[in-house]
Amino acid sequence: MSRISVLAGVIGAIMASSAMAGPVAVSLRPEARPAPEATGMLTRGPLTRSLRPLARPAGFDALYGTSPVSAAATPELVRWIGQFRRRALARGISPRVFDAAFRGVRYDTEAIAKDRNQAEFKTNIWDYLDNVASPPRIEEGKRMLRKYAHSLRRIEKTFDVDKEIVVAIWGMESRYGADRGDHEMIDALATLAHDGRRGRFFEKQLIAALKIVQSGDVRLSDFKGSWAGAMGHTQFMPTSYLAYAVDFTGDGRRDVWSDDPTDALASTAAYLHRFGWTKGQPWGVEVRLPPGFSTAQASRSIRHRPPQWARIGVTDMSGKPVPDYGPAAILLPAGRPGPAFMIFDNFSVLERYNSADAYVIGVGHLADRISGGPAIRTPWPRGYEPLSFDQRKEVQRRLMQRGFKLEKVDGLIGANTRAAIRAYQEARGLTPDGFPSKEVLQALRGG
Repeated sequence: MSRISVLAGVIGAIMASSAMAGPVAVSLRPEARPAPEATGMLTRGPLTRSLRPLARPAGFDALYGTSPVSAAATPELVRWIGQFRRRALARGISPRVFDAAFRGVRYDTEAIAKDRNQAEFKTNIWDYLDNVASPPRIEEGKRMLRKYAHSLRRIEKTFDVDKEIVVAIWGMESRYGADRGDHEMIDALATLAHDGRRGRFFEKQLIAALKIVQSGDVRLSDFKGSWAGAMGHTQFMPTSYLAYAVDFTGDGRRDVWSDDPTDALASTAAYLHRFGWTKGQPWGVEVRLPPGFSTAQASRSIRHRPPQWARIGVTDMSGKPVPDYGPAAILLPAGRPGPAFMIFDNFSVLERYNSADAYVIGVGHLADRISGGPAIRTPWPRGYEPLSFDQRKEVQRRLMQRGFKLEKVDGLIGANTRAAIRAYQEARGLTPDGFPSKEVLQALRGG
């Protein structure tokens, strides 16, 4: 969940829907962690001495009172921290860890500004893909594949997750470690928990962040990430880190912040493995559709094996049947005029990392290019003006008013919204491609 302009805004909004940010319950820790207060890792800013529990440092109470905040914290944040402290201690955070973490805490104005403006974006999938799968990013991915070949082979063997997909997620999330984030984690999460749009969600992340500090996996002085609390090379949210991060180097810490990306890459593979990644199965394959192909067939709910699709004329781009990788659906991310993809179960696994179609296609296509695959061959319908965020919400709202099933109005066009659009188009006798076009919006406005 990266910091990235208009296109940057898209990436921010796409990351907001990430399943990585959701609650998790099953830990994949490979070994027992150190005792919480025996790590000597509690350091923040200029404080560098060890805070080991056996010898309480002189002046500890003066340094770490119940409101250990700096003048840069607003009075409202100071009051909120006092209330939150009781809740954190009730959740198992030690007073010592809490007070060290909140020493000098600051109100993160940038986090609030980005949180409040996050969804205001307007771009197209082809512009997004031009950026995330650009030639420089592809070449850098190939270089990283060579540089970390030994570790990546071990990771692939351990978790049965293709190394190219792990490297592609790394490239998407932080440009191979170049953009890991420079926000103080406690500052950003406390600010968002206190004053953000999703206070309950960010308080849960803040509790998880304090547990990470308490485990000894990271020094407070190194505990940095994105404005939204995503951390390390592959931008784990704290709750996901607690459940899925692994110590692959064997040094006793699950260090996703280190310049060495090994633990972060292995943790990403562990996450994908947990949700059912099938090694050797593509996320999707670009396909040719036969003349007269009904776009109603392009639905996530309609799945056939490739030989069945081939019988109705759906082939790979060379005109041959797609190999039988298992049940697959047809996806038209830009409607009928753009590329078509036959997508497999691994597409759904990547959605657990981030549920946006653009993100999944971006990761999958970048992985394909890193491994030497071709560019997407079908031209995108460039020049099309997309719906704004508010217009997308209007489409969702009007669909719900007409009785089409949607969970919420959030401006994010996912599988459920596409299915509702397709059902509406079928009912109105329109081409049922599920694409949120201005024509669909005008039809909905017309009744």
